[in-house]
Amino acid sequence: MKATWTLPDGSTKTADVAIGTNLMEAAVANDIPNIEGACGGCLSCATCHVFVDPEWLGKVAAVGDFEDAMLDATEVERTDASRLSCQITMSADLDGITLTVPAD
Repeated sequence: MKATWTLPDGSTKTADVAIGTNLMEAAVANDIPNIEGACGGCLSCATCHVFVDPEWLGKVAAVGDFEDAMLDATEVERTDASRLSCQITMSADLDGITLTVPAD
């Protein structure tokens, strides 16, 4: 499966992501800038904030209550497209997903 991150400078980086891997882990493994994942995906840091491109929003799982609260703590103001990438798990339905990484 593939995921593409649009970086703050407008460039993109595409990587292979195994089914079942969360997109924060994939970003860290592929040296995506501004995706830190300091808490290791435990929903306690919000350092893996991304914007899901509009055409993919309906395919990712809904924001849970705890993620919703954590999104209020992100450094970059949240939008309707904001997600914590640790909460998006790669599946066949998400093959080709595109995410935008906010500037720090």
